[in-house]
Amino acid sequence: MVAFLMHAKEARHMSNTSAPILLTRDCLLGPLQKVIGVVEKKQTMPILSNVQMTIEQDTISFIGTDSEVELRGEALFISQTPVETIRLTLPGRKLADICRALPDNAAIELYQENECVVLRSGKSRFTLSTLPADDFPTIERESADVEFTLSQTALKSLLQQTQAFMAHQDVRYYLNGLLLTTSDNTLIAAATDGHRLAKAWIENAPVSDDIHIIIPRKGVMELLRLLSDSDEPITVRVGKNHIAISSPHFSFISKLIDGRFPDYSRVIPKKTELTLPLDRDQLKEALQRVMILCSEKHKAIRFEFREGLLTITANNPQLESAEESIPLDYHKELMDIGFNIKYLLDTLHTIPSGPITLSLNGPDQSVLFESQADKETGVSSLFVIMPMRL
Repeated sequence: MVAFLMHAKEARHMSNTSAPILLTRDCLLGPLQKVIGVVEKKQTMPILSNVQMTIEQDTISFIGTDSEVELRGEALFISQTPVETIRLTLPGRKLADICRALPDNAAIELYQENECVVLRSGKSRFTLSTLPADDFPTIERESADVEFTLSQTALKSLLQQTQAFMAHQDVRYYLNGLLLTTSDNTLIAAATDGHRLAKAWIENAPVSDDIHIIIPRKGVMELLRLLSDSDEPITVRVGKNHIAISSPHFSFISKLIDGRFPDYSRVIPKKTELTLPLDRDQLKEALQRVMILCSEKHKAIRFEFREGLLTITANNPQLESAEESIPLDYHKELMDIGFNIKYLLDTLHTIPSGPITLSLNGPDQSVLFESQADKETGVSSLFVIMPMRL
């Protein structure tokens, strides 16, 4: 037996094969899935297609980055024998696909062989390319100017209620992200694409310092994927050029958009002549039915305000039409307003179930939707949508 072990060690030495690491599929996949969203297959730098894997003591961790957003996920690593610190890089997407294809809790043997890394599980064997771990780029950690603690569910709710309103690939680069700011101990998130605006806020937030930063769109979407609906606290650190968010299970770092976010308060109607109560679910279901026959190109629908009734109509170039009516406490002159139905549904998908209010001044001015503060998270929100010409 001793002779066999000596021969095995000699064979590994001669072929540049490292000692195998024994772990399970779920041990790999858990932290890997936390970071894989930021890893793209096609990158300007080949190493950005890789993830950095580190095993030390009782922890396995992965880091993924696109040089603008950096994610780190970790999990407990239980080994029956002492394991030296190991750090290497592997093709992120390919490794994730392999782990997903293996059975739950499948045993995995991982070892380096010459210039590659071999992953064995049962009768499956995969040989993956690797690049030097020392070449893996990480975002430089800056000192934080502001630091505070918040529950995951509160931050997730702030982002969820505003993310759909961020611009996408707009030449006004400062709109391709989400504003996070503070005012009088209120933490505020806001987003706009120039046609609509979302604002969500938490009063009496645990932050007294001034913040005014723009988180890029990709960072917001990855952070939403990481955050859970739990009261587990997370630490938020804001520096001059970055935001870092950490929990016991992940860490997130994103560079910030260097730009001036527009004064969103100017587009929120200060006074409105008419405020109408509506039920969010009833309106959303009516819009979803009307959308079936809405023009795919223009997405335009009409709100017809009549005595005691709101009628929603849509038509398309095939001369088809749809109509829905909702009882409404409306007793003024007849009024018609056009909307992009996608903007309305994005708003209603975001607002929690329950009563909402629709406030307006006329058919050619922006319309304000508001909901009650969420009892669990304390998040309040409002939404402004510009009308369409019909």
